[in-house]
Amino acid sequence: MKATITLLPGDGIGPEIVDATRQVLDAVGTRFGHSFVYSRQLIGGAAIDETGTALPDDTIGSCRSSNATLLGAVGGPRWDDPKAKVRPEQGLLGMRKALGLYANVRPVKCFAGLEDASPLRPERLRDVDLVFVRELTGGIYFGEPKGKDTHDGQRRGFDTMVYTEHEIRRIVEMACAIARKRKKHVTSIDKANVLATMQVWREVATEVFRENADIHFDHQLVDSAAMRLVTDPGAFDVIVAGNMFGDILSDEGAVLTGSLGLLPSASLGEGKRGVYEPIHGSAPDIAGKGIANPLGTVLSAAMLLRLSLDLDAEATAVERAVARAIADGLRTRDLGGGDASLSTIAMAEAVIERLEREG
Repeated sequence: MKATITLLPGDGIGPEIVDATRQVLDAVGTRFGHSFVYSRQLIGGAAIDETGTALPDDTIGSCRSSNATLLGAVGGPRWDDPKAKVRPEQGLLGMRKALGLYANVRPVKCFAGLEDASPLRPERLRDVDLVFVRELTGGIYFGEPKGKDTHDGQRRGFDTMVYTEHEIRRIVEMACAIARKRKKHVTSIDKANVLATMQVWREVATEVFRENADIHFDHQLVDSAAMRLVTDPGAFDVIVAGNMFGDILSDEGAVLTGSLGLLPSASLGEGKRGVYEPIHGSAPDIAGKGIANPLGTVLSAAMLLRLSLDLDAEATAVERAVARAIADGLRTRDLGGGDASLSTIAMAEAVIERLEREG
């Protein structure tokens, strides 16, 4: 097949990990007979420096016309003034809105050979293979009214948590669709014992689950879910949550693997088009040194192949190549490689070697 992929390297280590991942995608194309055409565009701080905006029109146009988008990272100390009118993060929020991306999907899987990298005991990591499905465009981050004022002589801040039935239904239905290809188990997170918004969330989620009788489901309060994630993470399959709770719990889940550098994500909406990116930040302290871990971006590319291009065999081949590289003891610095640490490009080449060897 022929597909167009927009590349958004962004800031910090973004260009290094995106360039390394492009080499992996090219190797996939060579092995499986596909042609990937790339459109490289600006976002974040790099876009601000060149165009004055964090999300240029050319970037949005390219994302809309491409089959999928691969993103590196945005932000850094150069653009860290909280009073600035234009900030790198505005590029991400603007892109999600422009492309209608309402769901963030984050797989968390522990790789054999990296058990010691996690803060949890190895026996608690056994069978950990779960997916977070986080609602991305609603909830307390976007609800109105919000603001700051002075009330009775005291400074006061206020935010509003709002969810509509439509927003809840579509994210829970996506969670069910994902679970149907896995272990058919969805855990819905709420705080229905306290929050009226979450009572509506539970009501609608229950209705969706009744319409998907093949899916085993349960409801869990967010605080007990946070505890269960570190005491029995292997019990979860797919976790669906609102914006704030999903944000917090998915970051907690990321710690299970021992390194943020291993974890991919996808931001999805209606249809096949999506934006794929590692969950870590721009890591400005190591930018330009060629030592960043590219595996989170490589695994994000595997999600791109599967979800946007319907290339499941190709995605699986990439994931197996990554697992083999780790099992063979290959490490970047963040994975405890020490003096034997591989560079960004060397780790990507190790994945490519195992990808080609599989054929």
